[in-house]
This record gives sequence, structure tokens and C-alpha cells, in this order.
Amino acid sequence: MAKGIRLHIGGEEVRPGWRIFNVRPGPDVDYVGHCTDLSALEDRSCREVYASHVFEHLGYNGELQQALKEINRVLEPGGALRISVPDLEVLCRLLLHPTLSGKQRFHVMRMMFGGRTNPYDVHYVGLTFEFMGEFLHEASFCNVRRVTEFGIFNDASSLQFGGQLISLNVEAEKPAA
Repeated sequence: MAKGIRLHIGGEEVRPGWRIFNVRPGPDVDYVGHCTDLSALEDRSCREVYASHVFEHLGYNGELQQALKEINRVLEPGGALRISVPDLEVLCRLLLHPTLSGKQRFHVMRMMFGGRTNPYDVHYVGLTFEFMGEFLHEASFCNVRRVTEFGIFNDASSLQFGGQLISLNVEAEKPAA
């Protein structure tokens, strides 16, 4: 059996071998808290961390950096981080597409700024591969690469609008010891 926790930040879907960390308690949530504070987990206790449509809910002037620093702390050397966020570049192109109706443009705007369906559903940062890469490098991650889809959970990482994938899916690694 592989060592280390496989942590799903912001998750709700139960999968064998994964533990769920969420800001809201639920029947399947293993850890309740904010992703900027992973103190419930020991240093180097995770082999993999997955977060889909979580980091856009953090401020770009400290919260996002703190969350990445915490993930780096809990990942074992060589551990993987998989992130999915709304892709600001894709959403900007969609918003300006001349064939969209006003209702469709409004839907795209909600993907950019949050659906406001609960107090946590507000977006504080728009992320591109360039921006996310800089944040990851600043947090000492390496081998940052864009991927089309993860296919791990049934979540927004594979969400499409008008036949277009709207998520920026990125993999990064904590450097090996």
C-alpha cells in the first residue's frame, strides 16, 4: 500500500483512498477548515493533493500564497499537486464571443466572479496559466504543467460551456528531497 494521504481539498465526492478537507462540514468530510490552514495534517503527510475550483475563492494578496505554502508543507518530497480553477483567458474569450446571448454572457460572468449560491461562492482572483505558474513557483513547486483534464472526480475540472473546457488544470510537484 502506498504511503501518504491523498487529500481532496474542497471535495464532497467519496472515492476510495482519498480524504476530504472542506470549509463546510458534511457526512463524508474528514477535515473541516480553511485551506490556508492545514494544521490538522502533519508535515510531509500527503502524497497527493487535489483542489478543484477552490483557489479562485482566495485573495491573491496573501490567501492563495498561504494555501500553496501549506500544501507544500503537507506534501511529501516528490508529491503531486493537482489544481483546477476557472481559466480566465478562456472565460474572457467566451464572454466576448459575438454569438452569445445576454443570458449566456451572464452565465459566463458568474463563472468568472462566482455564482454567489452560498457565502463561500465568491471569486477573488482570476487565474491564467501564467499567473498560476508564478504562484506555484513562488511556493517552491516545480515541474508545473498544464493538462487537459484530470478525470479523477466528477467535478468542474471537466466543465464545458458551449463545447469549450472552461477550467485551467495544472499539475505541479514538490521537489524531491
